[in-house]
Amino acid sequence: QVRLMESGGGSAQSGGSLTLSCVETSGARPSICMGWFRQVRGQGRKPVATIASGGRHTYYDDSVKGRFTISQDTSRNMVSLQMNNLRPEDTGMYTCAADPEDSCIIVVITGGQNYGYWGQGTRVTVSS
Repeated sequence: QVRLMESGGGSAQSGGSLTLSCVETSGARPSICMGWFRQVRGQGRKPVATIASGGRHTYYDDSVKGRFTISQDTSRNMVSLQMNNLRPEDTGMYTCAADPEDSCIIVVITGGQNYGYWGQGTRVTVSS
C-alpha cells in the first residue's frame, strides 16, 4: 500500500516562495512518476507539474512555467515542488500523486491525471 505524505503548504504573499514536498512512507517500490495537482473550490483538479524517471520527463502547466520547479529523488521516493514568484491564482489544495508503473510515463508527457496513488493534499494560500 503506497502512502504519500505531503508537507510545505501554507500562506505566502504575492511574489513569495514556498516549497512542497511529498514522500512515500510505506516503503513501497520507487515511483517512476510523481507529481503535483491543484484544485480550487468549485473547479476540477488540474496538473501543476509532474515528473518521471528522476527528471527525464517533466510537465508544467503553462501558468507556472518559469516560476515552479519540480524535482524527484528516486532513492528517497519523494518529489518536491519549488514555487517562486507566487501569485494569488496559485491558491488551492495541492495534492501529490505517484505511480510505480512504466505506463505512467506517457501520462506525465501528456499532462494526464491517471496516477495510481494520491495523497491527502496540502493547502497553499497566496495573498496579494
